[in-house]
Amino acid sequence: MTILITSSFTSPASPGSAGSPSSPEFRAPGLELFDFPPLWAGAPYWLTKPILMAVLAAALVCGVCWAAFANPKVVPRGLQNAVELGYVFVRDQVARPFLGKDADRWMGLLLSVFFLVWIWNLMGVVPLVQLPVSSFLAFPAVIAVSVYVLKIYLGVRRHGAMGYVRGLIPRGLPALAYVLVIPLELLYTFVTSLFAHMLRLAANMFAGHLILAFFSMVGFWFLFEHPTPLGVPVGVAGVLMTIAVTALEMFVQFLQAFLFTLLTAMFVGGALNPEH
Repeated sequence: MTILITSSFTSPASPGSAGSPSSPEFRAPGLELFDFPPLWAGAPYWLTKPILMAVLAAALVCGVCWAAFANPKVVPRGLQNAVELGYVFVRDQVARPFLGKDADRWMGLLLSVFFLVWIWNLMGVVPLVQLPVSSFLAFPAVIAVSVYVLKIYLGVRRHGAMGYVRGLIPRGLPALAYVLVIPLELLYTFVTSLFAHMLRLAANMFAGHLILAFFSMVGFWFLFEHPTPLGVPVGVAGVLMTIAVTALEMFVQFLQAFLFTLLTAMFVGGALNPEH
């Protein structure tokens, strides 16, 4: 699906009206940006660019962590120092606030989720790649469903099924309030939390990729494809907006990776200590 915008800036070679077949038309990017065929003819239908990028990102996370900590130094330098900064950030801003004394035990999971999702997001602004893997719902869904299953397993194993459910209900409320509170708490814990976890990330990356593509195409169209005296300023504005939106998108990419990891820690901590 595309959004069709008829350009009012017709080229000299196209003297027809804006609505005539000879007039250039600017087609804003749409869902075709997320439609990828197999990598080569005859390849499995699922072997597409997003799959390849997702696997490469996972390999990159494993490789970087291995290179940083395979032979750690007491005084970290270089790559070890950079990765340790990420470790300290996740530990202090994500793990400890929600997991307390259990924070160190879950740092492997949280650090892996943070770096993997962040790299998936950053691929949207990497030249030649320009594809945020997490904009495809299936990828954050795999992690979110895994965390959901882990949450239920931890809660039932530690507290028992009934104990886990009872721990989800706040204490000390008026009796009438429980008519609303109990269904809402159960709905959130067992249904909506899963969708909130994966949809927030995918929707933000999806929208950001579309906006970046739109301004990039505006600049390319009016400066190179169909340059006209009236269209060049529009193209320049498109380029400037692309630069500005790219900077904003990089911040959002980091923020969404942080929030996704934060929710992971919150769900695990809620399963271990549902009364909190």
